Amino acid sequence: MDLKEKIRNIPDFPKPGILFRDITTLLKDATAFQEVIAQLAERYAAQSLDRIAGIEARGFIFGAALAARLRTGFVPLRKPGKLPATTYSAQYELEYGTDRIEMHVDAIEQGSRVLLIDDLLATGGTMQAACALVEQAGGRIVECAFIIELADLQGRKKLAGRPVFSLIVY
Repeated sequence: MDLKEKIRNIPDFPKPGILFRDITTLLKDATAFQEVIAQLAERYAAQSLDRIAGIEARGFIFGAALAARLRTGFVPLRKPGKLPATTYSAQYELEYGTDRIEMHVDAIEQGSRVLLIDDLLATGGTMQAACALVEQAGGRIVECAFIIELADLQGRKKLAGRPVFSLIVY
């Protein structure tokens, strides 16, 4: 199955000059969604993962489904103020300003093998912050996984030294 065919392209969203890669068309196609999870499960089945951490919000969709398939725990990485217990927090750069993501301090134990997942690798700032959270908790990053990578934006450079995998590259 050509998964690229399941991604809808929306020109000039959210602003002129941006070509938005919309995954909702992939998600609504049960066969395509199952194929994504199957490909990821095949890649990580033998990795002895302790946790899969997904970045809000679309990383939750893929991360939780993959964690259930691989019978491992799922850790949500959330926007500030969304988690009820004590958290680690990491800041990252946006086009105009900064943002933060958080993770419960007890979500990952020292030495845990963690797969990080999100839907899209663009500039890499959000995933870089996610890596910082996992490493602050003492986790070991197995890989940073994405459904889509926008190669022209060179997000891999921000993740230098960490393994990166993308199912679809534009």
